[in-house]
Amino acid sequence: MTQYLLSVIHGELSMSEDEMEAMFAAVGAFNQDLQAGGSWVFAGGLEAPASATMVDGRGEKVTLTDGPYAETKEYVGGFWIIEAPDLDAALEIAARGSKACGQPVEVRPFQAGPEA
Repeated sequence: MTQYLLSVIHGELSMSEDEMEAMFAAVGAFNQDLQAGGSWVFAGGLEAPASATMVDGRGEKVTLTDGPYAETKEYVGGFWIIEAPDLDAALEIAARGSKACGQPVEVRPFQAGPEA
């Protein structure tokens, strides 16, 4: 089984409280389906980009900068790490995740390790 990162891409969010609760319920049900089907590895939601801190340790002194690395209208708002037998299966899972969260989902396989 290959592991895939499913990144939830957020843009401008304008949801009512009821819409937000319905989305959380749909994502919760999707997560339960992933767990029951054996595809679940890990998932999480992320705070807004303004909460980010960039750490650059390439020089002699570590530099910390508040805020996201890139100024953009779209950002990763959450993710799933799943296991799937192939890309087609991962894309089908991502389509269900996109429907549950109401946002586009990017699918990327993890690189194979040296033992592969």
